[in-house]
Formats: sequence, structure tokens, C-alpha cells
Amino acid sequence: MQQAIDCLDYTGRVVLVTGGTKGIGASIARKFLAAGAQVLVCGRQAPEVLPEEQGRKADFLTLDLRDNDALAEMFDYISKKYGQLDAVINNAGGSPAADAATASPRFSESIIRLNLLVPLNVAQHANRLMQHQAGGGVIVFVGSVSASRPSPGTAAYGAAKAGVLSLVSSLAVEWAPKVRVVSVSPGLIQTEKSHLHYGDDEGIAAVGRTIPAGRMGLPADVANACLYAASDLAAYWSGTNLLLHGGGEAPAFLGSSTSNQDK
Repeated sequence: MQQAIDCLDYTGRVVLVTGGTKGIGASIARKFLAAGAQVLVCGRQAPEVLPEEQGRKADFLTLDLRDNDALAEMFDYISKKYGQLDAVINNAGGSPAADAATASPRFSESIIRLNLLVPLNVAQHANRLMQHQAGGGVIVFVGSVSASRPSPGTAAYGAAKAGVLSLVSSLAVEWAPKVRVVSVSPGLIQTEKSHLHYGDDEGIAAVGRTIPAGRMGLPADVANACLYAASDLAAYWSGTNLLLHGGGEAPAFLGSSTSNQDK
């Protein structure tokens, strides 16, 4: 037990969390802060409140992740100021709902860029830095179950996340053994914006009852998975995806079938 606890101690390690100022990303940042890491988060504008845990705050770096030149400058800054980068949690991404039949090419391109090309660019810069470190490093992509099941309303997003899974398997081979590359794919996660998708508290609870675990996931569930993924406990995990969905979503036909209604 003590050995496992020691493996989850990030004291002296530097961790970058993209999209780490709110929602799931902020929860991930707080989890690594609690584990002792020096945590960096980035975004176009500084948030009103930075992730904080046990009196320690994340450092904030200002940039637009879509600007590759700015990315290069950020990683150069990290190298010079902190002297190392042990883990990157490639979390930034997302998509508003859009009808695939009428979505503009510009919209679709922007979603694929944000959710596939930007994480690839981040990973490339991180890898260049980590390959020169004695201890290498870990890159964790935050994916989505949308990569492996229909994603109506967010088709381009689902396609981009499917591309992320392919990236992970390829990069893990190319960048081994110095750099481990893995992905964690959450299912339905309850965040501060859940009401926009599922309605009021009863709507959120009703959705939760369709999941075998009996509830939607929480940002802390994703954060725990990322903490493990980047740790020495996961040293032999590379190139594969962890589905974090509480057992998945029950097939729709089970609710329509009459075979068990009288039992």
C-alpha cells in the first residue's frame, strides 16, 4: 500500500494541463496539485480563480493553443523556467451541438482542429522536450466515448476523438521507450454546464439512472484516472485507451422490449 502511495506522489514533478482552468481540466489540475506536483495551466485569458489545493495554486501561461508558434514559445519557456516537464494532460477541447447536415465546412474544420490537430501539436512539442530528459515523460490524451459510439449533434467532435485514439496508438510506438502515450476517454460527466445538455437536477438524475454505475461521472473521476495514468503505477500502460464510463450506456432496445415487462 505504501509503495502505491509513493508512486502517486508527484513532489518535484512538473505537469502541464491544457484546458486546466475550468471544468474537468481544473479538477485534473487540483488533483495533481494535491499530489505535490508543480502544475501549469494555459489559456487565452487568465481565469478569475486559478486551480488551488492545500494552499498551492497552479501557474498560468497565456496563449492560444491553436497558434503553433505560441506553443513553441510556451514549451521553450517551460524548459527554461522549470527545467523539466514530466507529464502533459492533453485535455483542451470540446464542441457545441451542430446538425451535421447543415454545419459549415469552416465550423467542422475548427472542431477537428481543436480536438485533433491541437492535441497533436501539443504532444509533438512535449515529446521534443521529454526525449532529452533522463526520465522521459508521459502524455495523456483526454478522449471521449464519442470516439467509439454514435455522436449525433457532435459528429465532427466524435470523428476527431476517434482520430485521437489512432494517434495515441501510433505515437506510443514512435516515441517509446522515453515517452509513454495513453488516452482516458470519459463517458457522461456531470459538470457546471450539465444543465445545458440534460436539463434540471431531475433530468441529470434520470440520465444517471441509465448508466450501470447509477450516476453520471464526476470531474474527480477523470482526474483520478489521469493521476494514475501519468504515474509510475502505470509504467507498462502505453498506446491504449481507458474507457471511463461507469459501465457504459444501456442499449436502447432494452427499454423498448416487452419480454421482461411482466417479470
